[in-house]
Amino acid sequence: MGKEGPGPRLGNEKRLVTAIVLAAGKGSRMETGVRKQYLELEGRPLICHALEAFEKSPVDRVILVSGAGEEEFCRREIVERYGFKKVEAVVPGGRERYHSVYEGLKAAEGSADVLIHDGARPCITREIIQAAMDGAAAYGACAAGMPVKDTIKMVDDQGNADHTPDRSHMWLVQTPQAFSYELIKKAYDRLFEHPSAQEGITDDAMVVETMTRHKVRLFKGSYENIKVTTPEDLEIAGIFLRKMEKTVDI
Repeated sequence: MGKEGPGPRLGNEKRLVTAIVLAAGKGSRMETGVRKQYLELEGRPLICHALEAFEKSPVDRVILVSGAGEEEFCRREIVERYGFKKVEAVVPGGRERYHSVYEGLKAAEGSADVLIHDGARPCITREIIQAAMDGAAAYGACAAGMPVKDTIKMVDDQGNADHTPDRSHMWLVQTPQAFSYELIKKAYDRLFEHPSAQEGITDDAMVVETMTRHKVRLFKGSYENIKVTTPEDLEIAGIFLRKMEKTVDI
């Protein structure tokens, strides 16, 4: 079987591009009673920063995936309150991240390409979004990431260093991850047809790698495009956002 999905498709062709923004996580490592996507960051809920970036980007529409039962709250207190016009739907997520993505994909039917982004990455920029769109159009599958800075150790079951992989071939993978809709929807359909394949799935690129033979191209995102997971991440994200605002003002 050869490579699946579309080949290079750069050109002037207008393509309907949808961003799926995930805000269904529980955020247990934040050690707070408030879901992390609603924690205040620079005067607004955390999720608003990612939504604003897509609002100002060239994407055509946004699907927001909320926690189950939180759809009306997100629609009223996030989408309407902060005026996000590109958010066309708020859909409930599922138990695991891949369940939430699948719900978002079903709501994005009719798209040519989709960008899938963790709402807990507030420092996303227009430049990264554009690179993801270009990568999806050119290669059918791509993901933001950055080369690792540190030495990585593989450990055994006892916690002992087993070996040291060559870090020149290792990247930290981020979001957005972008795909032709046909390719990513087919990959997720297959994933749900084979429940045994779901174990250990951590991102959308892995779904494509596991369920198809299509290569996923990596492009450089930013070391500042962090995912807010722990309390200290919230403080660091605030520093990066203030830096971004100063750059825009100059």
